[in-house]
Parts: sequence; structure tokens; C-alpha cells
Amino acid sequence: MNKHLLIAALFLLPIMTQAQIGNVLNRAKAKVNQRVNNKIDKGIDEALDEVEGKGKSKPAANNSTDAAAPSTKKNVGYASTFDFIPGEKLLYTEDFSQDAIGELPLNWNTTGKGEVVTVDGLSGKWTKMYQNSFYLTGNKTEFPKNFTVEFDLLLAFNYKSYTLPLVTFGMLASSELATTENELMTNHSKYQSTEIMLRPGYKSTPSYATVKSFIERRDYYKSADQELDRFDDNYNKVIHIAMQMQESRLRIWINSDKVFDIPKALATQYMFNQLFFKIHNSGYKENEIGFYLGNIKVATGIPDTRHKLMEEGKFSTTGILFNVNEATLQPASYGVIREIAAVLKANPSVRISITGHTDSDGADAANLSLSQERAATVKDVLVNEFAIDAARMETDGKGESKPVADNKTKEGKAANRRVEFVKL
Repeated sequence: MNKHLLIAALFLLPIMTQAQIGNVLNRAKAKVNQRVNNKIDKGIDEALDEVEGKGKSKPAANNSTDAAAPSTKKNVGYASTFDFIPGEKLLYTEDFSQDAIGELPLNWNTTGKGEVVTVDGLSGKWTKMYQNSFYLTGNKTEFPKNFTVEFDLLLAFNYKSYTLPLVTFGMLASSELATTENELMTNHSKYQSTEIMLRPGYKSTPSYATVKSFIERRDYYKSADQELDRFDDNYNKVIHIAMQMQESRLRIWINSDKVFDIPKALATQYMFNQLFFKIHNSGYKENEIGFYLGNIKVATGIPDTRHKLMEEGKFSTTGILFNVNEATLQPASYGVIREIAAVLKANPSVRISITGHTDSDGADAANLSLSQERAATVKDVLVNEFAIDAARMETDGKGESKPVADNKTKEGKAANRRVEFVKL
């Protein structure tokens, strides 16, 4: 027994019974073990953080050349393994900017309720979803066999020690039915569907993700449960979901982590043409929990960056994303910029111009300035994250003056918010 425990017990002997002395010793011993275990856990966490690159950075060496470097580093924040590339042509997009606050988004359908809201500390509008509710988006366009899906998800959880509700999202084929037909909300696998179910955990309770596919109400595919490491770190933060569909192949990223890459996950008898979301039920009250959906984008065609830039002389992308009315780059842009960097590294003599473009919302002068700042941000990331020589790149911005689509539609606005790379 630890000598300090023994001393403490002896000190209290005159005023305690034998049973009380034993109880004190047991409690003191448990407290010592708890503190030792806490220190061990802390050491393990710090070691893992260092391996994962999450530990405290070491002080930089004092070097006179540092003064010539940029004062701040534009860090995208995603690991270099994040290789998602969004489709080139937009098919459907939702940022809810044209929807009324307090109403379900236009042309959507639900079994419960939903409303467009703003969220403190976050830009733009979001759709708040509720427990025990199924949602169909307003899309009416058929998806091709190869397409990508992206959206942002905010799980606002106030954990109360009991099980958090499940969250399901996916795609379905409505066949001859309209994409928002009531029947699809109670029977989404009537023709063909694929769903991804998130089971949020907390601390010692792991989080999991599972993929299921159905064809005409029958099971087609079911994945093994994939544990989501430290998923609860994302609660009350924006989570970016990205999916890539290629014939029967399904890839899914949650933030920078590729969670699934399944060659035969998708049935291909019907054509997918709808996205759905479902919030399951739980014991939590509405004021204890919240589900917010934003920035939905469906696109097709994986861009051939090298061919377009090197042979056609120009590559334009809507896959480089910024915060609303800011030049702050969103981490989901990492894959596209990584592709540009790869082309430039493979062709060291090539110089390019980077030009930012905006939609028509806001004042002309503000949009011009914003587009210039965004182009400069992309250049900074290429320099600081990928070691591309700054002298090889020029930047410019055209604001809203060079639209490629109709600014009267949300899809047109999304297409106009782009970055163009031109070989000089």
C-alpha cells in the first residue's frame, strides 16, 4: 500500500472505527489510481496527437529569411490525403439564399417539419431538420451514372448521457414518380436507393457509419459498420460530407477522412434523381438538439485538370469554395487545389494566371475586390501548402462582370462563383 495512504489512516485512527478506516483507505487508493490513470491517458492522447500532426508546433528557428515570407500561412486545414474532386458541371445546388426564413425550402417535401434559418456564427442560410422526419430535396434533374454530392451538416448536440439520434442521408430513384412524391418518403426503396446511416456516439461510446443499398425494396448491399474516430469532436461544428458515385462504386468522405470506398455498393437498374435526409427519433427534446443542413451541391463529370490546363490552356472550377462574402477558403477545396499543384509541379516551366469570379449579389465594387482577394488566397495556398514558386502565378479578379450562367437562378449563381486558371 502507498505509504502516504497509510500515514493518512494512522493520523485519523483516534477518531475513526475500523470500518471507517477501511473505507477511507479504499477511497484514497481509488483516488490515487484515478489520478495515475488520468496522467497515463493524457500521455497517450498527446502521443497520438503528435503522430497525427495535432500536437503543439515547435518554435520556428530564428532565421533571417523568415522576414521575407508571408506573415500568415493560408492553411486549408485538411490532410494531403483528401482527394475528393467535385464534378465539373453543376446539376443541382441549394444554399437556401432565395428561401424565406421560417419556411420549408421551396419545392421540398417532408413527413414532419423543417425551416430555413440563420445560425449564430455561421454565414448564409441553413435548413433546420427535426427528429422523426424525412426530407426530399427540390431536385428535378436526373443524375448520370457518374456524379458527386456535397453538403454541410451541423449537429448541435447538448449531450444528456443517453443515446443520440441517428442521421440518415442518401439517394433514390423515383422512376416514373415525381421526385417529391409522398410515397417516396415512406417507401424510399420502392425502386432503388442507397443510404448512409450515422450513429453518433459520445466519448467512450463510439460513432459508426453504415452503407445500405436497396433495389425494389430488397436488400442489395450492406457494408460493415465503420467506426468514426473522434467523430464527437465535430459536434457543434460544420461537418462537410462528400460523395463520389462512379457506376456501382461509392466513395464517401466525412471532412478529410475517406470513410468508404466500395466498388459494388450501388445498384444501377434505375437512375438516381433525388437526395433524401432522415432524422430518427430519440429521447432528446427539441431545445436540446439541432440538425442543420447547408450548401448542397450535385455535379457531374470528373474534370481532367491536366488536359484542360496544359492542352486547352484553361481550367475553370466551382470546386474551390469560400465563406460567404469572404476570401476565407473552405477546407473542401483542398482536392481541387491539390490537382492544380500536381500539374504545376509536373510542368515546372509553366506559368498561370488565377482569376476569381463572383455572382451578381452585392455591389459591383465589393464583388470586384472580393474576387481579387479570393484569387490571391488560392495563390497563397499554392505557395505555402504546395511550395509552388510565387513568380509562376499572377492573380486577378473580375467580380460579376464575366458571368457564364444566369444569375437569376441558384444554379446559375453557383456556376458564376468560380476560379479560372489560364496558362500564360
